[in-house]
Amino acid sequence: MILYNVTVAIDIKVEEEWRAWMKEVHIPEVMETGKFVNHSFYKVMNNQEDDSASYSIQYFAESMKELQLYLAIDAQELQQKTHAAFPNKFAAFRTVLQSVD
Repeated sequence: MILYNVTVAIDIKVEEEWRAWMKEVHIPEVMETGKFVNHSFYKVMNNQEDDSASYSIQYFAESMKELQLYLAIDAQELQQKTHAAFPNKFAAFRTVLQSVD
């Protein structure tokens, strides 16, 4: 199993709107690509910033090939939609992890 983790620091002025948009629009669009079998959405509780809140969105792929297909075909367009919806209101970084069970 491959975990594609997206950590986002979002401006607290738009946090509630962004969180609703993620749940109602962005995450469903990512899942509709068919490249992931599950996802999780968490708020980071040890964030030390006063002006932002941090979240972790985790997408689970069956294989690295599925993730590579998502990155090659779908990711850029979906990321651009997020930037258009919340311009200059967030920073994101992505991590890829592999299950070692």
